[in-house]
Amino acid sequence: MRICVFCGSSVGKKPDYLEAARNFGQVLARRGIGLVYGGASVGMMGEVADAALAAGGEVIGVIPQALVDKEIAHKNLTDLRIVTTMHERKALMAELSNGFVALPGGTGTLEEAFEVWTWGVLGFHKKACAWLNVAGYYDSLLASISHMEEEGFLKPEHRQMVLVDSDADALVTKIVNYTPALTRSKWD
Repeated sequence: MRICVFCGSSVGKKPDYLEAARNFGQVLARRGIGLVYGGASVGMMGEVADAALAAGGEVIGVIPQALVDKEIAHKNLTDLRIVTTMHERKALMAELSNGFVALPGGTGTLEEAFEVWTWGVLGFHKKACAWLNVAGYYDSLLASISHMEEEGFLKPEHRQMVLVDSDADALVTKIVNYTPALTRSKWD
């Protein structure tokens, strides 16, 4: 089993964020679950990878050549896959993974997390989508998502597709035990 992690290429302002990234990498390795991520050596991305590697875990990075050229690719991974575009990166990360987790991050993290969630809503996959809510990082976003549901733009069964927890071990358990609630896509 492998879990794809989306997270920041910076470290954020709270030490809780880095601690959570390190802990998440350790949890995956300890449980024998491989890590798939964006292949960078910087920020939260580098920390989750380094922690998983230090704990003996498998780490697969997927990174576009343009970012390799900027010298941010992690050089010590189990496997580093270099692709041409961001679209190829996301498709390969999804193909290699059995589930997805968003740790704290910026626009790229949110874009990736929402994209895989949307793919699930559309029936393109039946993999778990999850968010590690470190120090309440996603509280405001979760309130906005509840508002979308209240206003009729998000079906309750689609909202329930996103697993949320503040504890890494508990979240990984939810992912491992995930059974898709939907038997059909949004348009079936």
